[in-house]
Amino acid sequence: TSFHRSQTLDFKNGYAFSRLPREGVGGETLYDNQLSQDELDDLCSKGATLTYGQVKRSAPSSFTPAFVAYDKKVLKFDAYFQEEVAISPEEHYRIRQVGIYYYLEDDSMCIIEPKVKNSGLLQGKLMKRHRVPKNEQGDYYHWKDLNLGIDLTIYGRTYRLVNCDSFTKVFLESQGIEVNPPEELVSDPYTEQRRTPVQKRIMPTAPDPFRQFLTYDTKVLRFYAIWDDTNCAFGDHHPCVIHYFLADDTVEVREVHKRNDGRDPFPVLMRRQRLPKIFVDKNKNFPSCVLEITDHEVQEWYSPKDFGIGKTVTLLGRSFLIYDCDKFTQNFYREKYGITDFQPLDVDKKPLEKTPQVIPPYNGFGIPEDSLQNCLSLFPKPPRKDIIKMLENNLKVLRYQVALESPVPEDKNRRFILSYFLADDTISIYEPPVKNSGITGGKYLKRTKVTKPGSTPENPIYYEASDFTIGSTIEVFGHRFVIIDADEYVLNYLERNAEYFPAATVQSIRDHFLPRKVVVETTSSGIPKKDLDDLIVEVQRELKLQQPFNTRQFHEAFHHFDKEGSGFLDKTTFLNICDRFNMPTSTILLKKVRWMGCCACG
Repeated sequence: TSFHRSQTLDFKNGYAFSRLPREGVGGETLYDNQLSQDELDDLCSKGATLTYGQVKRSAPSSFTPAFVAYDKKVLKFDAYFQEEVAISPEEHYRIRQVGIYYYLEDDSMCIIEPKVKNSGLLQGKLMKRHRVPKNEQGDYYHWKDLNLGIDLTIYGRTYRLVNCDSFTKVFLESQGIEVNPPEELVSDPYTEQRRTPVQKRIMPTAPDPFRQFLTYDTKVLRFYAIWDDTNCAFGDHHPCVIHYFLADDTVEVREVHKRNDGRDPFPVLMRRQRLPKIFVDKNKNFPSCVLEITDHEVQEWYSPKDFGIGKTVTLLGRSFLIYDCDKFTQNFYREKYGITDFQPLDVDKKPLEKTPQVIPPYNGFGIPEDSLQNCLSLFPKPPRKDIIKMLENNLKVLRYQVALESPVPEDKNRRFILSYFLADDTISIYEPPVKNSGITGGKYLKRTKVTKPGSTPENPIYYEASDFTIGSTIEVFGHRFVIIDADEYVLNYLERNAEYFPAATVQSIRDHFLPRKVVVETTSSGIPKKDLDDLIVEVQRELKLQQPFNTRQFHEAFHHFDKEGSGFLDKTTFLNICDRFNMPTSTILLKKVRWMGCCACG
């Protein structure tokens, strides 16, 4: 009932091959060979002959090239190489495991390293597939050069072959190569160290951190402290708040800023962290290149028992004096440590006694008010001025003629113009230049305020307009001047503002100007101007007839006898002065002068 043919085509390990049928048609068992070995050999050597001659031989089998015969046939070796590590203190060399693949079809090789996650190395295909040179003579590596337990040098790197797969071993043995026994694959020591489980430190009996977190979460001890930084330049007492977090025993320090305290608004002085109290003695010769502090370097950390009112704690090199705490902190210490005294310390600064400001003595430069501003402010400002007074008395100047009191004979005849400015009560002195006097005239004193004799720099008293009278002495910086004349504007100003000046000052100026008024009235009387001119010409003619005399001395003599400065002398004094200088005193001329005077007085 079964007439199908047996299957003769099959695949094994990815390769197609044919096989002889084992069952015939109908299910009969077919034997592979019914002849003996001798008969088979005889048949191979002798060909069958027929009656009509020798049989024709069959065509030889087709040629199979190597790339077809060895297609997809690869020799695989397990190997490793050692790589030096010069930049790591934890390892000096590294063992890297690779796989060496030899392709029989074209005698090419490639090296692949299995990728390890998070290794930090460039892994994968270390050498691409190609024929690898063996030496400098141009030879290439062949599968005959490969075996277990040998060192294979490729491009300056030495690989140790330790094992191979079963196909590689069968192939080498089929080609007559004795395969060396496999070796153990060396592992990387640093990788093995990382794989070793880290032994947990046996901690002494202590509260469970997780339990502590659940119990004391959001519970913070608050202390009020003062950071004394006066030892540093520009240091001060900084008010701070210390927070101790009971959940994880961390400490945070915040600085309390006040308005306009002149500091940068950074509230956090120390971030939240565990603060060490006692360090383990370290080897001083061991270099420390990091700032982080590890747990094995600290012998004891700060705890709640280290804080309290009146205690001084040193946190990261800064000393804090705790002077108070909040209610929750007081209750915590009262329940846990039995402390009941929470009296706060008095840290308020006592007001400093105000030291009276001592004004240094006046140095003589400038006016005292201007020099005083250097003692009152770092950036001195000019003294305030009376603007209303300056506007009302602008361009109002009182001018006086003064003479210098000096024992030097050359200074007796020097005359000065003293100007008093009503706008700011300043004085300037000018000396009119006199030809051939030997004294350079010009500005004698620039415009400034002048103090009276006897006044002090702390309470200066300056000259005022009421102090200038005819005949009074004005002392200006050690020089004494006598007022001998005044401008008519002085008399007019004093008479218009008589209510603001003493009566003696106004009367002095009036008496001084009274003789001048008489002369003016005489000049403006009924005497013809031609007669006055003729009299003057006649007097000048008589004077020319006489010997030359010193006119300056003649004028000085008149001023000397005119004590009151009225410009008038009596007849006797006038005749004595004329006789002294040998001047003609004709009776007719004197009668004319007297007649002119009587007409003026009449």
